[in-house]
Amino acid sequence: MGSDSQYQIPAIEFTMNSLEVDRGTVEWYHLCKKVREACENYGCFEIVYDKILPQSKAEILSASRKLYSLPLETKKNNLTPNRYQGYVGPSVTAPLYEGFGFQEASNYESLRSFTKEMWSHDQFCTVLSMMKQLDELKDMIHLMILDSYGMEKSSNLIMASKTVLRLHKYTAPPSGEYAMAASAHTGKTFSTILFDDQVSGLEVQTKDEQWVKLPISPCSFIFAVGDFLMAWSSGRMHSVKHRVMMCGEKERHSLIASAFPIEGSVIKAQKELVDEEYPQILKDFDCTEFFKFICSSEGRAIDSQMQVYAFAGIGT
Repeated sequence: MGSDSQYQIPAIEFTMNSLEVDRGTVEWYHLCKKVREACENYGCFEIVYDKILPQSKAEILSASRKLYSLPLETKKNNLTPNRYQGYVGPSVTAPLYEGFGFQEASNYESLRSFTKEMWSHDQFCTVLSMMKQLDELKDMIHLMILDSYGMEKSSNLIMASKTVLRLHKYTAPPSGEYAMAASAHTGKTFSTILFDDQVSGLEVQTKDEQWVKLPISPCSFIFAVGDFLMAWSSGRMHSVKHRVMMCGEKERHSLIASAFPIEGSVIKAQKELVDEEYPQILKDFDCTEFFKFICSSEGRAIDSQMQVYAFAGIGT
């Protein structure tokens, strides 16, 4: 079970003022150091960010609830073979979970074509506006990661990504139960930014393998390192394992904005980050082939945290 204690991850302020800090200044590198240390030691950190107001987050979650209130047949009309696009309904292994995925979520035409029959124009505009802001925030954090390793001239190395938006709903379990709503996994992404409706459920696994609750305040987001950023950094950055555990009578809603590699991208450890302390642990690998592997019967049988090592580990 998860711990009743709350886990204190680093909280880093990205206020309106910090967004205007010039790259290369002392203030900029101070933020870069904080971001790098949080990603290496914890695999995640709290983003204190005042550019997106709590009211905007509430409007997004309201739009999410509208999606899930649609008739089941309407939701099923949005089923797709792509696990990150369209509707995912409850299953035998995840009976409490429903999800909607939107690829290229910060692209007007892409998002509008998928949501025009489900959201009002105002709701659509609210979501699009937030996705553009989250893209801006993600790009800045990725840039800080590059600069923290002295790789200022390599800005394209982890910027070639697309943003996938996922809206998650977790139904309350039967009375008195403490139930798994999303199984333990690492992100198959470069990184993820997320927030929720303050209904408890998100848990992360510490490096000493303890499960702890991770609350998100109304004014904050969580930034989490994924497997591809871990591989890119030659294991320096920690891909944090997380899950959702539900109890009580309230359902839980969350928004996940993930940075995925462009299809066909090759993930490789950067030579500047490979040394005696952090030797290369993974071969270069094609992200598309990796996604095929984790969806195969062989891949699904492997613990999520170990899938990338099974697929691309040196010596495999």
